[in-house]
Parts: sequence; C-alpha cells; structure tokens
Amino acid sequence: MNPSSLLKEVGVKSSYMWVGGLVALLLVFFANPAAAQLKIGHVNTQKILEGYKEAQDARKQFDEINKGWEEEFNNMRREFATKRDELESQSLLLSDDKKKEKLLELQNLELRIQQYAQEKWGQNGEGEKKQAEIMQPLSDKIVAAVKKVSEQEKFDYVFDNAANIILYVNPGQTDLTTKVLDELNKTVASTKPAGASK
Repeated sequence: MNPSSLLKEVGVKSSYMWVGGLVALLLVFFANPAAAQLKIGHVNTQKILEGYKEAQDARKQFDEINKGWEEEFNNMRREFATKRDELESQSLLLSDDKKKEKLLELQNLELRIQQYAQEKWGQNGEGEKKQAEIMQPLSDKIVAAVKKVSEQEKFDYVFDNAANIILYVNPGQTDLTTKVLDELNKTVASTKPAGASK
C-alpha cells in the first residue's frame, strides 16, 4: 500500500465549470464570427508548480509530514506482523482463552491500522487538509499571476491545459506558462533578504 498515492495533486483539477466554460466559448465562436477576434492563451499549472521555488518548498514540507505518517503506519504494520507470527508459532502451546485474547488484540490492532490510514489519507483526511493548508496560498498566487500576465498581454481567455480538458492546442496559440512562472519568481526574488544568493 502506498498511502501517498491516495493524495490528489494540487492545482490539477478537472472541473465541470471548466468544461462548461469551454463549451460556452465554442458556442460564442460559432455563433458570432466577430468573436474569432478573441485572444486566447493557455498555461500549464503542472509545469508552473514544478518550476516555482515556493511550490517546490511547500511540496518538500508536505512530503516530510507525510513521511512521518508513513513511518508510523509502517511501524503499526510491523507490530501486527510480529504479533501475528507470535500467535502462529505459539498456537499449539496457548490455551483457548489465551488464543482468543491474542486474536482479539490482533483484530483491534488491524482496525487501528485501517483507521489510521483513513484518518491520514482517506477522503477529507488529514493529508488532504494539510496539503490544502500548505498549497492554497501558492494556488492563490498562481491565479493572481495568471490574471496579471493575462491582463498585461490583453488575453480574453486563458485555459489550463494541465486540467486535461483541452483536447488540442494549436502550436500557434500563446503559451503563457513561462511568463506566469517569471511573474511568480519575480515575487520570490523581491522578497529575498538582502545579500541572499539565488
């Protein structure tokens, strides 16, 4: 079991709102030839997250927290395996009452392990909450940077192709990913203490 695989990647959301917006935009294009003058660009938030230093630091912070949970989870599983092996090896020597007691102990431990996994990595678990707590401020900065670049470049619509809702992007369409990343990194550079190295 790989508990961290249960976690969702921040910033890569497939949303009905996006699909609805795309459908509405296509309807506008086909209904009104003048709308073909619209300026459309795209970004890849996955690449932005990979290239944005603050996002990398936040990912490391979350990974450290998750690593502690995984260690605790693995310790509990080892304890379960040890107790199960002890019960199997001592089975012939134990009284029925003692066997029942040890079986009950194993069942309780197994239940604790399942509850722990659910609490940490299940839906609405601590992992989701902690990840949102760490990543939400970065997500807000990315959205603000996309907005700023889009307004500066006078784009009417900017889509996120990391959300897997655009089936095709003409190579001639403007990719704003690098400009958004530059905007974000400008902010990081301006908040560095004097004398800090890059």
